[in-house]
Amino acid sequence: MKSILQHLREKENLTQTELAEKSGLSLRTIQRIEAGNIPKGFTLKALANVFEIEPEKLLPSKEAANLDRAKFINFSTLFGVVIPFGGVIVPFILTYRTKDNKNKELGKSIVSVQIIIAFAMSVSQIASPFIQKGLSLHFPLFIFPLLFIICLKLLVVIVNGRCLNKKNDLYKYLKINFL
Repeated sequence: MKSILQHLREKENLTQTELAEKSGLSLRTIQRIEAGNIPKGFTLKALANVFEIEPEKLLPSKEAANLDRAKFINFSTLFGVVIPFGGVIVPFILTYRTKDNKNKELGKSIVSVQIIIAFAMSVSQIASPFIQKGLSLHFPLFIFPLLFIICLKLLVVIVNGRCLNKKNDLYKYLKINFL
């Protein structure tokens, strides 16, 4: 994962050596910051002057670094593929054990989507034998909605996971929050 400094440096088409010369810092300092060290004081101001930005913009945001819990909650919804209602219960427990407000809000949104998916799964599984009998079908109709909802669940987890990694947010929020 690129550091903020590395992203800005590459955007300006500068090498580490050129950035060191422009900022008056050593090459080793630039390398350390790009490797993950957080710049402070004079170093932070010197780099901000080179890119003509506010020094705070060179510091990593705390929200981006702390979304691991939301990513774990999103991944835990896959328990619903193996355990009935596991895609709701496990993320619900993880969400309410979360102390960070941002992760808790993301978790609530994730669980709300899983509640809708679990409801759709339940209704389809209850209705499929009646529909099968009404249409006089001789093959198990419940398999089609089951496979569709499992694929939908996987798609939701993958899309939300990608958005959490790239944008530090979910793909979509529901207007209704069940929690």
